[in-house]
Parts: sequence; C-alpha cells; structure tokens
Amino acid sequence: MRTAAVNTVGTPDGPFTIVADDLVLASGWTSDASQLVKLIDATHRPQKLVSDQTGHAMRQAMIGLDAYYAGYFGPMLAVPVAYPEESFHADCRRQLRSIPRGHTITYSELALRAGNAAAARAAATACARNPTALFVPCHRVVRADGDLGGYLYGLELKARLLVREGVRLSAD
Repeated sequence: MRTAAVNTVGTPDGPFTIVADDLVLASGWTSDASQLVKLIDATHRPQKLVSDQTGHAMRQAMIGLDAYYAGYFGPMLAVPVAYPEESFHADCRRQLRSIPRGHTITYSELALRAGNAAAARAAATACARNPTALFVPCHRVVRADGDLGGYLYGLELKARLLVREGVRLSAD
C-alpha cells in the first residue's frame, strides 16, 4: 500500500496542504488532503495518508513555502515534485518551473515550450490539473489577451500570488 505524508499549515492566503512521499505529490490552498489526492496521477496516488513532517520532500516543501511567504523564491526550485508519466502534461509542468518569478507567459507560449505549439488548450488543461500548486507555478500562465484565465484556487488568489511575485496586473 502506497503511503504518503500530509501536512497542513496556515499561510497568509489560507490553509496550505502538502502531500509527499519521496517527492511532493500534491499541494494547494485547502485543508482537505482528499481534494489534493484526487489530482495526483494514478502512478503516484497514495492509498493511505499519515501526518508526518520528517521526510526529505516534506521538509524541502516546508522550507520552500516559508521562504516564499518571506519573499525569497529560490528555495521553491529545490522542492522535488512528482510529474505524471511521460506526456505533454508532464512536459508542460516541467516548463512551468522555468518561468521566472515576476514573469508570466501565455498558454500558447507554454505549449510551444513543451513541444507542441498548436496545443494551447492542452497546455491550459495541464495547468488546470496541476496537483503541485505553487511548487509548479501554473499561476504564472495567463491568456493571450492578458486576462488571468483560470486557477483552481480562484482568480483572486492567482492575482495575489502574481502581485506578490512582482507582476504588474493591468487595471482594467
């Protein structure tokens, strides 16, 4: 039986839960770990969750999360995350980690970077199904018209994250 650790902490944006084994499997602004488990690729999905803060991936995630909210963004890149089996979605998520803090790209640009310029909708789906929010910064992807697009945890939070990272949002 695959077991993973779960830890929920308070952040300025609300409760943030991390699910990890040797890698961060899921993370997001919820106190309900079962919501996150549903997002995990079947190859990594745990059947049992235990409260634990001692594993390497969990410790790295906590360091990254604390640093993020203290205004230091580098430690986020050291957090080991699980990717789905080799697929376009996996390629998109790897590319998401290369978007620098303070920058955004479009779904079309993400598709191009992931190897299929014609797959903007699939790139948007990869973002929408991203189980490792914040550590894989899908919030840094916006629509071609500059609109924020969507975000699993709400557009208000997406905007706060982008502003925190130094992105200037249009005032229309």
